[in-house]
Formats: sequence, structure tokens, C-alpha cells
Amino acid sequence: MNDYNALLDAKAAANLLALSPSTLAKLRIYGGGPRYLKLGRRVAYAREDLDAWLDQNRRASTSDLTK
Repeated sequence: MNDYNALLDAKAAANLLALSPSTLAKLRIYGGGPRYLKLGRRVAYAREDLDAWLDQNRRASTSDLTK
């Protein structure tokens, strides 16, 4: 279950993922990034969605197939 009281803004989410905020913005535009919420003009991320995205992108080698 989502804990919407603990939403992260885009800057905090980028920091957690060790990405720049602009990289995270590009992932929102072109796809392939973590799920996010659009609340008016605000973009927010649930921690569980960030963790799930990290798990989906885990690889054992460079030859692993992407999903």
C-alpha cells in the first residue's frame, strides 16, 4: 500500500537515485523511468516506486537483456 504522506519531490528522488534532476525529467518525457504522480504542476514519487524501478534495472552483466 502506498504511503502518500512520504512522497518525494523530483529533486529528492533524483538524489536518491544518484541521477541529476534533468535526467529524471527526461525519463518522464521519453519513458523508461520510475512511476510518478502528477499533482497539478507538482511531480512526486513514492519511495516504493523508486525501489521497484531500481530492482527492475538490476543487471548481472552487460549482456543481460533489457525488459
